Amino acid sequence: MSEMKVFLKNYMEDMVWLLLDDVLQKWPEVCGCTVCRHDIAAIALNSLQPRYVVREQGEVYSKVSVLEAQYRADVYAALTKAILLVQRKPRH
Repeated sequence: MSEMKVFLKNYMEDMVWLLLDDVLQKWPEVCGCTVCRHDIAAIALNSLQPRYVVREQGEVYSKVSVLEAQYRADVYAALTKAILLVQRKPRH
């Protein structure tokens, strides 16, 4: 029997990247370069509670729990705060 390959996944990271473009569209004056986008994502993720799960490599996961209204609201709020911070002090 082969050994199962497992990995840790933080679903909040997926949510941040999924919603980032949507939130940035509301702030057209904010730079959307790669450095600023990654800074925004990092700042947002550092303020969010991680949601780690263990999965088998190649397993398709359900996003149902990640798409809950409260998670979305938390991510939108964290992204908005991060955008305002990066807008004031961009590193690019």
